[in-house]
Amino acid sequence: MTDTLRLTWDAPATQWEEATPLGNGRIGAMSFGGSDGRYQLNDATVWSGTPDGPAQALAKVRAGGAGPERLAKVRKALASGDVREAEALLMAFEGPYSQEFLPLADLHARVEGAEPEQASVSPARILDIDAATLTESLRVPGGRAVRRSWVSAPAQALIVDITADADFDATLELSTLLRGRIADTLGSLILDVQAPIDGAPLHEESGDPLRYSEDATDFDAYAAVAIALDSDGEVRRTDDRLVVHGARRLLVALSTSSRAGLWWADADGDWRIASREAIRDRARQRADAAAHRGAAALLAEHVADRRRTTRARFAIGSRREGAWNIERDVLRGSDPLLKATIAAEYGMYLLASSSRAGSPAANLQGIWNDQLQPAWSSNYTININTEMNYWASPVLLSPDVIEPLIALVEHIARNGTDTARELYGARGWVAHHNSDVWGWSLPVGDGHGAASWAIWMMGGVWLTHNLWDAYEFSGDRELLRARIWPLMRGAVEFCLDWLIPDADGALHTAPSTAPENSYVAADGRPTPLGLTATSDLSLIGSLFERALVAIDELEIDDALEAEVRDALSALTPLRVGSDGRLLEWSAEVQEHEPLHRHLSPVVGLYPLDTVTPERTPELFEASVRMIDARGPGAMGWSWAWKIALRARARQGDIAASLLEEALTPFDGDATRHGPVDGSEWGGLLPNLFSTHPPFQIDGNLGFPAAIAEMLVQSHGGRVHLLPALPTSWSHGDVQGIAVRPGLVLDLAWHRGIVTSAVLHNPGHEDLTVVVTAGERDVTVDVAAGASTDIPVSLRSGSAAFPQEDSYAR
Repeated sequence: MTDTLRLTWDAPATQWEEATPLGNGRIGAMSFGGSDGRYQLNDATVWSGTPDGPAQALAKVRAGGAGPERLAKVRKALASGDVREAEALLMAFEGPYSQEFLPLADLHARVEGAEPEQASVSPARILDIDAATLTESLRVPGGRAVRRSWVSAPAQALIVDITADADFDATLELSTLLRGRIADTLGSLILDVQAPIDGAPLHEESGDPLRYSEDATDFDAYAAVAIALDSDGEVRRTDDRLVVHGARRLLVALSTSSRAGLWWADADGDWRIASREAIRDRARQRADAAAHRGAAALLAEHVADRRRTTRARFAIGSRREGAWNIERDVLRGSDPLLKATIAAEYGMYLLASSSRAGSPAANLQGIWNDQLQPAWSSNYTININTEMNYWASPVLLSPDVIEPLIALVEHIARNGTDTARELYGARGWVAHHNSDVWGWSLPVGDGHGAASWAIWMMGGVWLTHNLWDAYEFSGDRELLRARIWPLMRGAVEFCLDWLIPDADGALHTAPSTAPENSYVAADGRPTPLGLTATSDLSLIGSLFERALVAIDELEIDDALEAEVRDALSALTPLRVGSDGRLLEWSAEVQEHEPLHRHLSPVVGLYPLDTVTPERTPELFEASVRMIDARGPGAMGWSWAWKIALRARARQGDIAASLLEEALTPFDGDATRHGPVDGSEWGGLLPNLFSTHPPFQIDGNLGFPAAIAEMLVQSHGGRVHLLPALPTSWSHGDVQGIAVRPGLVLDLAWHRGIVTSAVLHNPGHEDLTVVVTAGERDVTVDVAAGASTDIPVSLRSGSAAFPQEDSYAR
């Protein structure tokens, strides 16, 4: 394919941070390439832990003294100004740490005697972003071979297709870092894997970080990896390997299955009684079915599926299609427009590869991890990171990409309902700052975690805003009714019960923390407690507003409506400091980390929409000043957030400068934990993974959302074209960007002037929107199933619309 965007490497990978990521939402593969053909494998359902782990931990925390009575003591201590006593009391609310996402297996598909093709002839590895395929050129004895790899969502299998113009031999082996063995089967290769039922996070000292079940009554954390082959060569099993001799064609299909996967798909189903043989057969049947279909049919189906899934297309500048060398054109390249295009496209590629309907949500590393104790457990960190993973989803990708997040929130809410009742005496459901595949909802820390990150009750509230975006960008009212509103309603109930009045009757939260930040208390030491965080008020206020909209649009009679209206009117307002900055807390205090990496005080500016220059001009200016004070730099996810915030502030040149910072190569030790205070910046690894360090995928997934925000915004009741276009982005085009309330936009510009803008309505209802360019508005009607051209020009931030007030076709 010559009309696609392709990334190339000159050599096979020698370490994990150089390997190429492939995935279908459930199976993740890091391909190293070369003659050894190593694929490091993950299954999105294979974690440490058990389904009943959250409930058991809650019972222990409750037995240890946590509960509504102790919460009353915490609030009494805070009211008297004793933050140290409050912090000591809160340690009883901390349960153990969430569980870990684990590596599943390694596949070695070795081509005997092969060597990578010389880079002067062909790149060693070519990743086609549009087709989601990896192609390698190899020299084999007597000829040349091509190895193509992809992970198919329709086939639920990793496919490795090797073709050559001379006979070759190949050996296939499976291994695991977990407990495992090759099953005694005929004609196929199956790896039985036992996952641990408990795992210790990296920062916890432990002689044996993984605990396996030794009791037949425990959860059987079984998983299977199955390989099936189709070849014109001789295939035989030798010991624990498959050996292929004299082939010119070899198709390898690998699939996985797990008991945890059965639980994820149907927590109330028969996952407990499913036999290992049944789970093994699921993997084997998928692999066999794929192998028998043939490479051509599998590839065509896969490419069609990926192009449907990745709806949007970015071309910032004149270069998109082509083969771009990772080192020369991207990491060390001099074209910021090409790099911006690749950042947007690669982020979409990674999200579509790590999140698909039916599988768990993309975690802190997507679905790619090779460590038994990964950084931050490769879990769901829900005080920004998981939310950022999905900012781009409703805007740029098909609905089945965000479905796993909805399912995750449903799992969390199920446990969080018990947590809210037992720990806080509240209705609804609650989540804190960490979760995992089992729907963890407790505070973590084991009684010694810092309150600045462990004691934060807004995790569920923030996640519901991602779900609201899924509704607003799609206009899918049935999705709102069936799945999103029940979750929103539960979060609203919790907030109503969590808010308490001050002496003047204004509602605030206590205890309250600004995620991972602290201020200097009266005793001269940092504390996260004692004041209400601005982010709490923004998240709750926006949730209440959106709940009222949902009640209206669903046309339901809900007794909660009156409570919400009363609470919203009594909510403590946000405050601006003496220097004009939006305050992070409800009082002006000395900051412990003035350049803190989190930007939660301005969550109302982005990703929410409660702060705008039109609706709240004073808060808008105060938010911009707050962002100014936080400075540039930090790590991938913080960069992505800052870029999006600058886009909302309509500061395109600053946003572009931050993006260039974020896309610089990281030349340090990618495996160590860098300081979290922003004193050392992250960057991009050799495979373009964004690093903290170490690697976190949220930066990669946040970049396309932030870049899209620079080009089009649709909050506040209007579609704003090129709201934060950088001066250097003089021309380009984007296609398939969703805009509220359920439309899709194609947009092109040249020398800063909009040359084409088309709105498509894929829904079943006629829609009307206000489109803004510069200071001019135009009302546009788009009939159901139709498209409407918007005749508009934009030059240097000012638009010149035709004289007519409305355009429709």
